[in-house]
Amino acid sequence: MAKPGVLESDPGVMVKKAIELKRELQRLVKSIVDDEDCSTETIDQAKETLCVLKELKLRKRSSLSLKLQNKSVTSSFPDEFKCPLSKELMRDPVILASGQTYDRPFIQKWLNAGNRTCPRTHQVLSHTVLTPNHLIREMIEQWSKNQGIEFSNTVQYIDEEGLNKADCEHFLCLLKKMSSTLSDQKTAAKELRLLTKKHPCFRVLFCDSADAIPQLLKPICGSDSFGSVHPDLQEDVITTLLNISIHDNNKKLVAETPMVIPLLMRALRSGTIETRSNAAAALFTLSALDSNKELIGKSGALKPLIDLLEEGHPLAMKDVASAIFNICVMHENKARAVKDGAVRVILAKINKQIHVAELLAILALLSSHQSAVHDMGDLGAVPSLLRIIKESSCERNKENCVAILQTICLYDRSKLKEIREEENGHKTISELAKNGTSRAKRKASGILERLNRVVHITHTA
Repeated sequence: MAKPGVLESDPGVMVKKAIELKRELQRLVKSIVDDEDCSTETIDQAKETLCVLKELKLRKRSSLSLKLQNKSVTSSFPDEFKCPLSKELMRDPVILASGQTYDRPFIQKWLNAGNRTCPRTHQVLSHTVLTPNHLIREMIEQWSKNQGIEFSNTVQYIDEEGLNKADCEHFLCLLKKMSSTLSDQKTAAKELRLLTKKHPCFRVLFCDSADAIPQLLKPICGSDSFGSVHPDLQEDVITTLLNISIHDNNKKLVAETPMVIPLLMRALRSGTIETRSNAAAALFTLSALDSNKELIGKSGALKPLIDLLEEGHPLAMKDVASAIFNICVMHENKARAVKDGAVRVILAKINKQIHVAELLAILALLSSHQSAVHDMGDLGAVPSLLRIIKESSCERNKENCVAILQTICLYDRSKLKEIREEENGHKTISELAKNGTSRAKRKASGILERLNRVVHITHTA
């Protein structure tokens, strides 16, 4: 990352940030489109990402770095172009809650120092959001053009990730507060959560410092009991960890930070339901890397995930199911999941018509492991799967059911009797072999061939 304050005119700077935003937006939109019951928070995140992308577009068009060819010009610019704090020509004019306009790095430094009043009017600020003043910026641009002042492509003090020096200083200040009083910790954690949610560039800062993640987690890892930590502080820290894990370059660093996975496992067991759900979501996000799948599986994280799935809280179910599925893509983790009771818990939820599609997908994934198939047979999975094929209107659910049944038949021939009885009475498998999806037809035909082979052998005998 370029050092703040260094002139950066590379047009690829804004492109890089835009690409990251578009990837994030693509992930969110896919989640919204694919998931009929997507959360309102996912929709809000998509809207916020669009807003940031729009702001970046505006910045690319209108933000200019003032590089003066003649220093004497700076002493003759109009007063309305002067920052009240620096007394210099503004480079990135922003509007404070009081309505006054300042140059961003100077007013940000004022706010970072803990001030919550307007330097000019002394009015107490209702919020600290800084809004770009595009009108003043355009006026400065036009005046500078008339004066023959040369502009570069980007604002001088904006670094390659779209953050300025004041932003970086504020970030470090917030991390420092995580080692301060409980009040400071709560305030800092809340702001870090919001910054890393709304501005992907703040996620990048966490991979630039080896100490950033330990500093973030310090308030919740120092206590022997996770439950003794203030619930709001727990939630904000765990959610910030989730936010920074979304950034691809952070996934390895986050997962390999020694305290992270143990803390996420503790968070799965206690805290608010949002804390527990976001801990599951963080494990899901981190498990995108195969090396992290192995690390998470070996750490024992599947057990608390399965326990939370068994609890069945509606707000946590999708995140937990997604995490279990992703982690179990690695074959070694399937055995761990089965040992921790995954098949029993999943079948119980499916029989209660709870998140059937997501849980069938996990069951289909686990069915490639023989121990999972044995559990399914012992727990009466066959009648449940046949019922879903008959009653469900979802083709994907039927596919997964018949795929699991075919695997069960392969490992446990005794279950063919149940399927044959169903077939004699309702032609369930035959119907799927005729009218199912191509994958369902193939799996159903395989079962029918096996049934016919057994019948033929019986008659021959």
